[in-house]
Amino acid sequence: MNKLKIPENHSGVSKTLRLPENIVDDIQNLANLKNLSFNRIVISLLEFGLDNLDEQDKAKLEHKKGI
Repeated sequence: MNKLKIPENHSGVSKTLRLPENIVDDIQNLANLKNLSFNRIVISLLEFGLDNLDEQDKAKLEHKKGI
């Protein structure tokens, strides 16, 4: 029998972003298709973008973070 595992909630910081309407529409449509929140989709897209940065930008970011 499968067990229910409830993920821990991440701590969050509130930010206000101004986004083009067409991007908001696309993200909302994707959220609706996947039955996820708008916020969850945005977080996933941002994580993907950060994980797939250009090598030079990634190196600069890691240097800035002290890695």
